[in-house]
Amino acid sequence: MSVEKTLEEMGLKLPSVPAPVAAYVPGVLDGSLVYTSGQLPTENGALRKGKLGADMTVEEGYEAARTAVLNCLAVVKSLAGSLDRVERIVKVVGYVNSAPDFEAQPKVVNGASELLGQLFGDAGVHSRSAVGVSSLPLGACCEIELIVRLKP
Repeated sequence: MSVEKTLEEMGLKLPSVPAPVAAYVPGVLDGSLVYTSGQLPTENGALRKGKLGADMTVEEGYEAARTAVLNCLAVVKSLAGSLDRVERIVKVVGYVNSAPDFEAQPKVVNGASELLGQLFGDAGVHSRSAVGVSSLPLGACCEIELIVRLKP
């Protein structure tokens, strides 16, 4: 079954590629690798803002990370032509806007990682970093970036 069909069955839809908010492109295709720029949890023009451990729960952050990774996948599709060309999710990097004593960044970034596993199976198992930061662009609660290898 195609990845996009799986998304549809999950009640999810790829958004349009988010417009950059500064001097960069949403992603770069270099040989068989796609590098996405960090994507924020923007859905239908609305950005999820907040600080985990202060005014957002882990569950809210988890859902935001899912939204951000869908934005990453929209970038991948725009460069690859189809998500069915994904051979492997190589790496996920997640930044979590965190209160000083917040330590559950991995649980937040699981929102992205678990969705990738559901969509790509074994090809969605990846290396990962989950980093707590004191702020993110536009006040976003999280930011996700991907490295993806495409099939020849």
